[in-house]
Amino acid sequence: MAKQEPSMDAWLKEAKADPQASQCGMYLAHNGVVRLTPKAQVRKGATDLPPVTSVDFSSDSEGVQKAIERTLKMPGVFYVRVWLNEGVLEVGQSIMYVLIGGDIRPHVIDALQELVGTIKNDLVVEKEIYA
Repeated sequence: MAKQEPSMDAWLKEAKADPQASQCGMYLAHNGVVRLTPKAQVRKGATDLPPVTSVDFSSDSEGVQKAIERTLKMPGVFYVRVWLNEGVLEVGQSIMYVLIGGDIRPHVIDALQELVGTIKNDLVVEKEIYA
Protein backbone atom coordinates (compact mmCIF):
# COMPACT_ATOMS: atom_id res chain seq x y z
CA MET A 1 0.00 0.00 0.00
CA ALA A 2 1.32 3.44 -0.94
CA LYS A 3 2.53 5.77 1.80
CA GLN A 4 1.36 9.30 2.52
CA GLU A 5 3.52 11.73 0.51
CA PRO A 6 5.61 14.25 2.44
CA SER A 7 5.26 18.01 2.10
CA MET A 8 8.25 19.58 0.37
CA ASP A 9 7.36 22.88 2.06
CA ALA A 10 7.60 21.17 5.47
CA TRP A 11 10.85 19.46 4.47
CA LEU A 12 12.42 22.77 3.44
CA LYS A 13 11.27 24.43 6.65
CA GLU A 14 12.86 21.61 8.68
CA ALA A 15 16.05 21.73 6.57
CA LYS A 16 16.41 25.47 7.13
CA ALA A 17 16.03 24.91 10.90
CA ASP A 18 18.74 22.20 10.93
CA PRO A 19 21.95 23.05 12.85
CA GLN A 20 23.91 22.81 9.57
CA ALA A 21 21.56 25.17 7.68
CA SER A 22 23.94 28.12 7.90
CA GLN A 23 26.36 26.12 5.71
CA CYS A 24 23.78 25.66 2.95
CA GLY A 25 23.61 28.04 0.01
CA MET A 26 21.05 25.98 -1.87
CA TYR A 27 18.64 23.07 -1.65
CA LEU A 28 17.79 20.82 -4.56
CA ALA A 29 14.81 18.45 -4.65
CA HIS A 30 13.94 15.44 -6.77
CA ASN A 31 10.44 13.95 -7.10
CA GLY A 32 10.34 10.70 -9.07
CA VAL A 33 6.88 9.81 -10.40
CA VAL A 34 5.35 6.74 -12.06
CA ARG A 35 5.02 7.46 -15.78
CA LEU A 36 2.92 5.92 -18.54
CA THR A 37 5.89 5.24 -20.82
CA PRO A 38 7.77 1.97 -20.12
CA LYS A 39 11.35 2.27 -18.87
CA ALA A 40 12.65 0.17 -21.80
CA GLN A 41 11.15 2.67 -24.21
CA VAL A 42 12.61 5.83 -22.69
CA ARG A 43 15.98 4.36 -21.79
CA LYS A 44 16.63 1.89 -24.62
CA GLY A 45 14.35 3.04 -27.43
CA ALA A 46 12.20 -0.11 -27.39
CA THR A 47 9.01 0.18 -29.43
CA ASP A 48 5.61 -1.50 -29.50
CA LEU A 49 5.39 -1.72 -25.72
CA PRO A 50 2.04 -1.35 -23.95
CA PRO A 51 1.60 1.60 -21.59
CA VAL A 52 2.41 1.26 -17.91
CA THR A 53 -0.63 1.25 -15.63
CA SER A 54 1.25 0.92 -12.34
CA VAL A 55 4.56 -0.04 -10.76
CA ASP A 56 5.14 -2.51 -7.92
CA PHE A 57 7.82 -0.70 -5.91
CA SER A 58 10.01 -1.76 -2.99
CA SER A 59 13.34 -0.66 -1.54
CA ASP A 60 16.26 -1.69 0.66
CA SER A 61 15.86 0.72 3.60
CA GLU A 62 19.19 -0.24 5.19
CA GLY A 63 21.00 0.33 1.89
CA VAL A 64 19.26 3.68 1.46
CA GLN A 65 20.40 4.77 4.93
CA LYS A 66 24.00 3.85 4.06
CA ALA A 67 23.71 5.78 0.78
CA ILE A 68 22.47 8.83 2.71
CA GLU A 69 25.44 8.56 5.09
CA ARG A 70 27.87 8.38 2.12
CA THR A 71 26.19 11.40 0.52
CA LEU A 72 26.62 13.43 3.71
CA LYS A 73 30.38 12.81 3.42
CA MET A 74 30.53 14.33 -0.07
CA PRO A 75 32.18 17.77 -0.40
CA GLY A 76 29.89 20.64 0.53
CA VAL A 77 26.86 18.50 1.46
CA PHE A 78 25.24 19.31 4.81
CA TYR A 79 21.66 18.04 4.58
CA VAL A 80 20.03 14.95 3.03
CA ARG A 81 16.51 13.64 3.32
CA VAL A 82 14.91 10.75 1.40
CA TRP A 83 11.37 9.38 1.26
CA LEU A 84 10.54 6.24 -0.73
CA ASN A 85 7.05 5.00 -1.42
CA GLU A 86 6.12 1.31 -1.44
CA GLY A 87 3.61 -1.08 -2.93
CA VAL A 88 1.66 -0.84 -6.16
CA LEU A 89 1.78 2.76 -7.39
CA GLU A 90 -0.43 4.18 -10.13
CA VAL A 91 0.69 6.47 -12.95
CA GLY A 92 1.19 9.94 -11.50
CA GLN A 93 1.95 8.76 -7.97
CA SER A 94 5.28 9.67 -6.41
CA ILE A 95 7.97 7.02 -6.17
CA MET A 96 10.47 9.09 -4.22
CA TYR A 97 11.43 12.47 -2.87
CA VAL A 98 15.05 13.47 -2.25
CA LEU A 99 16.23 16.78 -0.79
CA ILE A 100 19.89 17.80 -0.70
CA GLY A 101 21.29 20.92 0.97
CA GLY A 102 24.82 22.12 0.37
CA ASP A 103 27.19 24.99 -0.01
CA ILE A 104 27.37 25.52 -3.78
CA ARG A 105 25.41 24.38 -6.83
CA PRO A 106 27.99 21.92 -8.27
CA HIS A 107 28.29 20.07 -4.95
CA VAL A 108 24.52 19.81 -4.52
CA ILE A 109 23.91 18.72 -8.13
CA ASP A 110 26.65 16.08 -7.90
CA ALA A 111 25.26 14.78 -4.61
CA LEU A 112 21.70 14.57 -5.95
CA GLN A 113 22.86 12.80 -9.11
CA GLU A 114 24.94 10.30 -7.13
CA LEU A 115 22.29 9.56 -4.49
CA VAL A 116 19.32 9.23 -6.85
CA GLY A 117 21.43 7.10 -9.20
CA THR A 118 22.48 4.78 -6.38
CA ILE A 119 18.91 4.44 -5.13
CA LYS A 120 17.44 3.80 -8.60
CA ASN A 121 20.21 1.48 -9.81
CA ASP A 122 21.00 -0.50 -6.67
CA LEU A 123 18.44 -0.11 -3.90
CA VAL A 124 14.95 -0.38 -5.36
CA VAL A 125 12.90 -2.90 -7.29
CA GLU A 126 10.42 -1.45 -9.78
CA LYS A 127 8.23 -3.94 -11.60
CA GLU A 128 6.19 -2.25 -14.29
CA ILE A 129 2.63 -3.48 -14.77
CA TYR A 130 1.22 -2.97 -18.27
CA ALA A 131 -2.24 -2.33 -19.70
